[in-house]
Amino acid sequence: MIVRIATEAQYRLPDGDVDRLNDLDNQAVEAVDAGDESRFQQLFEQMLTLVRTDGQRVADDELVESDVILPPPDVTFAEAASEFTGEGLIPD
Repeated sequence: MIVRIATEAQYRLPDGDVDRLNDLDNQAVEAVDAGDESRFQQLFEQMLTLVRTDGQRVADDELVESDVILPPPDVTFAEAASEFTGEGLIPD
C-alpha cells in the first residue's frame, strides 16, 4: 500500500502493517466522534510513526498513486473532524 503523508512524502507500507494502520484509523474516527482531541492526537501520531518507521520512502522522482492520504502532521482537531468520519481514511 502506498501511503502519502500530506506535505511530507509517500511511503510503501508493508502488507503486514495495513491492518494495524486501519485499526488506528478506526480508533481515530471513534475519538473524533467522541470529541476526544487528546486521544485523537495520540492515535494520529501512532499512525504517522507506523508509516514513517515501517514504510519505505518512495523516491521523489518516482511517480506512484497513493492508496491512502493522511492529513499533514499538524492537522487540527477541527480539520480532522471532516476527514476522520464514517469508515475513516482507509475503507474496510
